[in-house]
Amino acid sequence: MMNNRYALEVENVTKKYEGFTLDKVSFSIEKGMVMGLVGENGAGKTTLIKLILNAMDRNEGNIRIFGMDNIKEEVEAKERIGYVSDEDFLLVNSNIKKYAKAFAHVYKNWDQELFEKYARMWKLPAKKKFSEYSKGMKTKAMLALALAHHPDMLILDEPTAGLDPVARIEVLDILREIVEEGERAVLFSTHITGDLDKIADSVTLLIDGKVTESMAIDKIEDKYAVISGNLASLDSSNTKLCTGVRRGTQNFEALVKREYLDRFENVSVHTPNIENLLTFSIWGHRDEIVELGGEDNNG
Repeated sequence: MMNNRYALEVENVTKKYEGFTLDKVSFSIEKGMVMGLVGENGAGKTTLIKLILNAMDRNEGNIRIFGMDNIKEEVEAKERIGYVSDEDFLLVNSNIKKYAKAFAHVYKNWDQELFEKYARMWKLPAKKKFSEYSKGMKTKAMLALALAHHPDMLILDEPTAGLDPVARIEVLDILREIVEEGERAVLFSTHITGDLDKIADSVTLLIDGKVTESMAIDKIEDKYAVISGNLASLDSSNTKLCTGVRRGTQNFEALVKREYLDRFENVSVHTPNIENLLTFSIWGHRDEIVELGGEDNNG
């Protein structure tokens, strides 16, 4: 049911391939929020983004962008979206000046002054061919184009992976500014979980095509803890309670739900972050106990 609290609503979305299924994915992003989308390569993140953009057909499910059906009201919905892909879409023999001119004809809210501000800030040569741009410059060019029409929702697929440290900080600052007034939102798919620790309000975790968690960042530490200690603290019964385990010759680390902490004796308890949620969940899903590297130094 349509709810004007939400920038994006994904309900039971399924896409079937031979050997892989994006399976009944559901989550929502409220206005004013940055959501991180995380998962290992092949988990279905890019497929999900393409479905949100109606760039491929789905088998079932519903997607609404600011209450608009992303298929029936595709033009109106896309007018409100800014998108940066994980692979650049820029024609090698073109340049950013030509792209800006084309975007100005496509988007009603195109802001040439804002575009030129970003182009100056990121030192993007207006007439230089994209074949002469570095990977980082291409990413900055796509960001400038995506931001310059004042999108109400940004959908970013690995946008900071090729950026230098200064540009990464600048982009993260821009994302926080975008959602500050509480009417716009960001869906941010990335492997750089440290970026999400800085700016994300919530996180959705995809593992093998399924959402295993979708929660506010502050709820991670309410629900989970990272524990470490001597292997003697692990036995067959409490190991099964771990979301994932990383084990050395003498010591171990694990992610567990806080409700199970009383089942572990003589362990240290730590606050988890997004990387802990991601990595231990993946290991647990694979039913792996990963070996600790180097010397055991957990106590």
